[in-house]
Amino acid sequence: MAASERAEIIKAEHITKKFGDLIAVNGVDYALGENEIAGIIGSNGAGKTTLFNLITGYYTPDEGAILFKGEDISRWSPQKRVAAGMMKTFQITSTFDNLTVLDNLMLSSFRRRRKASFLNLFFSGRIKSGADEGIHESLETFDLSEAAYKEVKHLSLGEKRRLEIAMVLLAEPKVLLLDEPLAGLSEGEIERLLGVLRRQVGKQTILIVEHKISKIEDLVERLTVMHEGRVIADGDCRECLECAEVRKSYWQIDCTS
Repeated sequence: MAASERAEIIKAEHITKKFGDLIAVNGVDYALGENEIAGIIGSNGAGKTTLFNLITGYYTPDEGAILFKGEDISRWSPQKRVAAGMMKTFQITSTFDNLTVLDNLMLSSFRRRRKASFLNLFFSGRIKSGADEGIHESLETFDLSEAAYKEVKHLSLGEKRRLEIAMVLLAEPKVLLLDEPLAGLSEGEIERLLGVLRRQVGKQTILIVEHKISKIEDLVERLTVMHEGRVIADGDCRECLECAEVRKSYWQIDCTS
């Protein structure tokens, strides 16, 4: 489905955020479509992280509004946004390093399905039963089957990153927000993580802020490039990267020479 045909799930309307005399985000309009996978890039200080924090509720805009499914959430706390279905990985994934991968997935699943205490969940006979097919599907989808009975503290960084995202998706979020998910990963770990994210194309709304644009350009359906607090390009990834202003600000390539 073309981006223009998607229902908007997140919309930023002319939002501005200042820190003293610094205008970190300057009158930005942004929209994310349902089941769209989109990326935001920019050089250091471009404003991409501030925009991300405005969307997730860690900052409040000084001007403008942020809408979620048509409702103004500009003053909502991060916790309220999580409850509504907007999730960054660390907001929902309190992994228990002394428990296995399988136990962590089961806890995540039961926290979504039942209002119960941790002890009730853990000592329930159901938590060890493996009755939830979604858990075993997650193990396969995120290439964690071989690590199912491994304690989380023994996982590689790439395995833990995949576990965190699997736990978030078990909570069935409306939007998955990923802030530099590839940071610190080896080439092999990056490819495995991208592999599982590609399986979400058309199924999940995902917004990614990432420095490694070469790694995600075949994943994201739309790219937004920021510079000095403004959006300077938005649309097809390849077209954005070839834009003269992007080449100058992001790649430091002088197109006039």
